[in-house]
Amino acid sequence: MRSIWNGAVSFGMVNIPIKLMSATENHAVSFRQIHTEDGGRIRYRKVCELEDHEVPTAEIGKGYEDADGSVVPITDDDLASLPLPTAKTIEIVAFVPADTVDPLQMDTSYYLSADGVPAAKPYTLLREALKRSEKVAVARFALRGRERLGMLRVVDDVIALHGLLWPDEIRAADSVGPDSEVKVRDAELDLADALMDTLGEVDLDSLHDDYRAAVEEMIAAKVEGGDTGAPEPAAQEGGGKVIDLMAALENSVRAARGEKPDTDASRGREAEVTPIRSRGSDTKSTKSTKSTTKSPTRKSAPRTPKEVGGKKSTATKKTTAKKATAAGKKTTAKKPTAAGKSKTAKKPTPRKKTSA
Repeated sequence: MRSIWNGAVSFGMVNIPIKLMSATENHAVSFRQIHTEDGGRIRYRKVCELEDHEVPTAEIGKGYEDADGSVVPITDDDLASLPLPTAKTIEIVAFVPADTVDPLQMDTSYYLSADGVPAAKPYTLLREALKRSEKVAVARFALRGRERLGMLRVVDDVIALHGLLWPDEIRAADSVGPDSEVKVRDAELDLADALMDTLGEVDLDSLHDDYRAAVEEMIAAKVEGGDTGAPEPAAQEGGGKVIDLMAALENSVRAARGEKPDTDASRGREAEVTPIRSRGSDTKSTKSTKSTTKSPTRKSAPRTPKEVGGKKSTATKKTTAKKATAAGKKTTAKKPTAAGKSKTAKKPTPRKKTSA
C-alpha cells in the first residue's frame, strides 16, 4: 500500500514513527460528462473572472470569502505559521470504551504501519495494550489542511485509525421521527423479535454490489456493440395505503425460516378499507326486492296505496334494470286499483240478480 501521510503516534512520552495508508477504496463506476450530440468530452477550464482567460495551476492560490463577498487571500506560509502540534503527530488524548464513541461520528478509515525497525517495539506495545484493555484511543491529528479527531483500535494485528467528525458537526435528530405518537402492541414486538432472531448472522463477504455489477455488464455490452438487455424499471407502488402489519411480520418470519408464506386473501397484503352500510338500508333494500318479485303472485289482502307506494319507491331506487322499475310502478299504481275494481264489481252483481 502507498502511504499518504508520515508522522508519529504520541503515546505519553513514547513516539511511534508510523505511515498512514487508506484502509478503504471506492469501487463505484465513474462516468465522464460528454456532449450528447457528438460524444465529445466536457472540459472545465479555470478562468479568472476579472481577466476572462484561463489561469495555470502555478498562479492559483487560496482565498477566504467573507460575509460581504470580499475575498481574503491566504498563502501556504500563512497556514504553516499557525501553531499546530498535530501537524505531524497523532496525539492520543484518552482511552475509552468503544461503545462511548457514537457511530455517527465515524468517517474515513486508515491503517497505521510501523515506519522502520525501531518503531516495531513501541507499535506492538500500543497494539497489545489496546487489545488487553478492550478500549480505544481517542486522538487528534492534522490531515489535508485541517485538524481532525480520530479513534485508534486494533483490527486483526494492525492498528487502525478512524477519522471522527467533531461533535458540532453532527446534526441533531429533532423532527426526524414520526410526527404523531405511534403505539406498538406487544404481539407486534414479539413478531419483530422473532424475525430478528430468524434472520440471524450474516457473512458480509458474501454481500456484493449488484447494481455496480449490472452497470459494468451494461458497459461491456455497449463496448462489444451488443444489446444491453437493460430490464424495464419496476413499477412504483403509490403510498398512503393501509398495511396489515401483523400479516407482513408473520409472512416475513415464515419466509426467513424457509416456510411458505400465508397466501390467505385476508393476510399478507394491503388492507382494504370498505365503507360500512347502515343496517336499515340493507333491510329495506332486501324487503323491497322481495316484494317486487313476489307481489304478482299474491292474492291475499291488498296493501293500501300508501304502504305499497312507500315500499316500492325504495325498490325502484335499489333496482338498476328498467324492467324492475316498471314492475315496481305497476305494483304500486295498478294493483291497488285493480283490486279495488274487483271488489266493487263483485258486490253489485248478486244484487241485480236478486232483484231480477
